[in-house]
Amino acid sequence: MAKKVKSGNIEIRNRKAEFEYFLLSEFSAGMVLTGTEIKSIRAGKANLADSYCSFIDNELWVHNLHISEYKDGSYNNHDPKQDRKLLLNRKEIKKLQSKLNDRGMTIIPRKLWINENGYAKLNIALARGKKMYDKRESIKDKDNRRDNARNQDC
Repeated sequence: MAKKVKSGNIEIRNRKAEFEYFLLSEFSAGMVLTGTEIKSIRAGKANLADSYCSFIDNELWVHNLHISEYKDGSYNNHDPKQDRKLLLNRKEIKKLQSKLNDRGMTIIPRKLWINENGYAKLNIALARGKKMYDKRESIKDKDNRRDNARNQDC
């Protein structure tokens, strides 16, 4: 009988995503991983900064997703920055491919987490890049929210 694996609340976020991009729609995708990769993710040794997704032969791949080598791994250890295949429904893949043809659109990873069954999932978002004035406006909104929260606490 298979033993249930607790996720341990592993959640690795891409903090720059909301600042750098307008997030239009989100999808949750599975990932094709090796044994040492999932062990490193469960240890929290992954980084989503500078990662992005692209299509290769009608398959969605994530690039520059850094998963550190497993410390107890042997010669079978993985390459930390290798490209990894994402698993989505065919309908979702077609939708993303059609939207990606628009100018300025990209697919970025937002969050890497482990579900209740012990599988690694990657939340990806269809996004449009922000201009400099949009970023300044985001900073102003964030400061206003912070000030309002402080004033309500007093």
